[in-house]
Amino acid sequence: MSRLSIIPKLKRRKILDAIASGRRMDGRGPEEYREISVRRGVVEKAEGSAEARIGDTWVVAGVKIEIGEPFEDTPDEGILVCSADFAPVASPTFEPGPPDEASIELARVVDRGIRSSDALGLKDLCLIPGRKVYVIYIDLCILNHAGNLLDAASLAAVAALMGAKKPIYEVRDGEVYPTGEVEPLKLRRLPIAVSMAKIGDVIVLDPTFDEEEVMDTRITVTVDEEGNVCAVQKSGPQGLSVEEIWKAIEIAVNKAPMLREKLEAAL
Repeated sequence: MSRLSIIPKLKRRKILDAIASGRRMDGRGPEEYREISVRRGVVEKAEGSAEARIGDTWVVAGVKIEIGEPFEDTPDEGILVCSADFAPVASPTFEPGPPDEASIELARVVDRGIRSSDALGLKDLCLIPGRKVYVIYIDLCILNHAGNLLDAASLAAVAALMGAKKPIYEVRDGEVYPTGEVEPLKLRRLPIAVSMAKIGDVIVLDPTFDEEEVMDTRITVTVDEEGNVCAVQKSGPQGLSVEEIWKAIEIAVNKAPMLREKLEAAL
């Protein structure tokens, strides 16, 4: 057996032993987050921006707002575009080049949580049906990967939207004209993503980088202020039982208010 195959097994055993003792490798219980901080207004040139840190995981989100043409199947709705950039300096697992599967999944999960909760009210972002709508771009930059990028990216994205300002346009004679003024981008909801990993028979909240390396599967549940489930994303080779899925949902609903307080307190 090669050394490369032995090391992950030893790490997994060490992590499992720690979880079985009631304390993870960093001293947390199974359902505890690391320290969380959110700060808005970190990118001067963006219409909205924020950074979120969960432990040593660090994500910055920037919002850009433009005018464009709507999609043919949603002529009376604005457009949301979310992308993620994994800076190679953030993790030895990141490589230069076009977006890989992990960055595409991250952007998709953040996008789905915002879209499914109707946080933006995309119909409110239509100026001329079929012709002119607001296009909201969310760019996520991963500056340090220490585990649970999904929750940090979601927090950063929503915080950036909370502080964003969109240009005001006047509709006149079938055309749109900039007024030179701006107004706050209104959010209907504050969706919160809560991620958990299944390692062995245990579900742990806010997995670290090492825990993600040995996890069997991961589930992310996005909920709104009323505890409604807006989106669920599962990744990893192993399945989850119905009981485990319900447990994950319960944890997400219970933890989301604390994360939402971090968003609302962000300056």
